Amino acid sequence: MLASAQVRATSTGESNVEETLTDDAIGRRSVAAEVSAPHLFVALECSRPDAGATRHSLANVDRVIVRRGRARTADRFVSQGVRTLELRIPDSYLSTDHAWMTRRGSSFFLEDRGSRNGTRVRDALVTEPGPLVDGDLVLVGRTLLRFRAQLTAPLGEPADVDSGSDDGAVPVTTIDPSLSRRARTLARVAQAESSVLLLGETGTGKEVVARAVHRLSGRAGRFVAVNCGAIPGALVEAQLFGHVRGAFSGATTDAEGLIRSAHRGTLLLDEIGDLPAAAQVALLRVLQEREVLPIGATLPSKVDFRVIAATHRPLEQLVARGEFRSDLFSRISAFSFEIPPLRARPEDVGSLIAAFAKTRPFALTHRAGQALLEYEWPLNVRELNELLGVALAVAGGDVIDVPHLPDRVTLRPTKQRALPPADPSSGLRDVLTASLARHSGNVSAVARDLGKARMQVQRWMRRLGIDARSFHT
Repeated sequence: MLASAQVRATSTGESNVEETLTDDAIGRRSVAAEVSAPHLFVALECSRPDAGATRHSLANVDRVIVRRGRARTADRFVSQGVRTLELRIPDSYLSTDHAWMTRRGSSFFLEDRGSRNGTRVRDALVTEPGPLVDGDLVLVGRTLLRFRAQLTAPLGEPADVDSGSDDGAVPVTTIDPSLSRRARTLARVAQAESSVLLLGETGTGKEVVARAVHRLSGRAGRFVAVNCGAIPGALVEAQLFGHVRGAFSGATTDAEGLIRSAHRGTLLLDEIGDLPAAAQVALLRVLQEREVLPIGATLPSKVDFRVIAATHRPLEQLVARGEFRSDLFSRISAFSFEIPPLRARPEDVGSLIAAFAKTRPFALTHRAGQALLEYEWPLNVRELNELLGVALAVAGGDVIDVPHLPDRVTLRPTKQRALPPADPSSGLRDVLTASLARHSGNVSAVARDLGKARMQVQRWMRRLGIDARSFHT
C-alpha cells in the first residue's frame, strides 16, 4: 500500500489493534471502534502534483521534522525519549532541516528552523514558534501540508499512508481514513454478485466508482451505463429491454437493448430515482427472473449481469412516499455505499489532483495550489477535473498559476486566523476579545475565525472570565 513512495515506519510507536470482522460487521462499525487523534497530511507537492498526498497519524508523536530528501519517506523513531516522525520530501525548495512541529500539551507548535525559503501558515511567515490550529495549511518549500487537530480513524488503520502508492485495489481515490476503510469493504463486495447502490451528490464520481467496481469484479462482459433520467419515459422499456423488428413503427431491425448488451458484465442504472413507475415494475421482473422480454417478442432471453444503481436522490424517502417501489429498492441495495461530497473530505483534493496529473502532467505554483486546497468545491470532483482541464489549456500545458484559475476560486477571502500565543495566559485574552468584537459576540463565528472548535473557545472564555454577551450589538 505504501511501496511506491517508500513511506515507511522504522518504529511506529503506534498502538496496532488487530481485529477480525466480517464484511457486514465492518459495515456496522460502532463509534467505539474508532480513535480520534491529530493528523498531518502532505496535501500537495506543487512541483510534482502527480505524487499524490500522504497521511500521518500524530497519536504517539512528540515531534515532526520536515526536511528535503531524495525520495518521499516517513520514518518513526525515538531519540532521547522524544517520539519523532521525520518526513523527507523531494522538494528542491526545502532545506535539509526546514521545520519542526513539536507537541506541547494538547497542541503542536510550528517552528521554522532557519530555512532559506521560510515557512508560512495561511500566507503568514513563521518568525517564532506558534500553535497550529485545525485545518491550517503550512507551506514548506513548494509543498503544502495540512494539519488536523483531531481526525477520527478506524482502529487498525496504518499510521502512515500514501495515496501515490495506489495500485487500483480500491475503487475510490481517497486518503481519508474512514472512507478508505469503507472503500476496502466495497472492493471485497465488488468480487461478489451482490447489487450495489451508490449514493452521493451530483459530481461526486459515482460512475467512476461503478467502473472501478466492474473492473475489480473480473466479469468478462461490458460495463454499460444507463442514465435513467435522460431516457424519455415512452422509450425507457425499448431502450432497456430491446425490441424485435416490426414491434412498433420505425423498428426496422432487432435491437438487443441495454440490459442484454451488459450480458456477463455490469449494468449501471444511473439516477435510478428518476425511473418511471411502469419501468420500475418491468425492471423488477428482470432482476427477479434474470431474463428479458424484448418488445414484440414472444419468448424471453436469459441474461447474466451485475447491477449497480446510483442516485443523488433520497431513495428511502421516495419509498416512504410511494414514489419508488420498496421491492425494487431491496433488489438494488444489497450493499449501499455513500460517496461524501468533496467539501467534506478536503484532504482528498491533493489525491484527486494527482489522479488528473497522471493523465496530463503539469505543475502548480504554490499560490495556485493553496487556492485549490482552500476552495470548497460545491460541484464536487467533476468541478475539480473540469477546472484543471481548462486551467491547463489556459496555461499552455505548462505551470498552472493563479491567473489561470477562475475568479470563484482565487477571489475568495483568505482564511486568516489569529494564532493564540505561546503562553495562553498572556495575549490570548486580546486575541479572543478582538475576535468577539469583530463578530459581535458570535462564538461560532469566533471559532471559525480562530480555526478552533466552538467548545474550545467557550473553555478559553470561561477560564479568562470573558462573557460573549458583553460584545452583542
